[in-house]
Amino acid sequence: MLPFFLFAIFYLFVINSMTNTLVIQKEIPEERQAKVFRTINILITILLTSSYFRVFVA
Repeated sequence: MLPFFLFAIFYLFVINSMTNTLVIQKEIPEERQAKVFRTINILITILLTSSYFRVFVA
């Protein structure tokens, strides 16, 4: 179970780094950046949560 949490933290870090690169490259305005990060983080958290339940609970 601990390896999954370490993987999840690493995965969120990588996705946030990629999102930051996207935001800089596409020159997204400052006021929209928070919304972009929030949306992506929520979607990735849902993905990781459903993966956790599928692997460890089911």
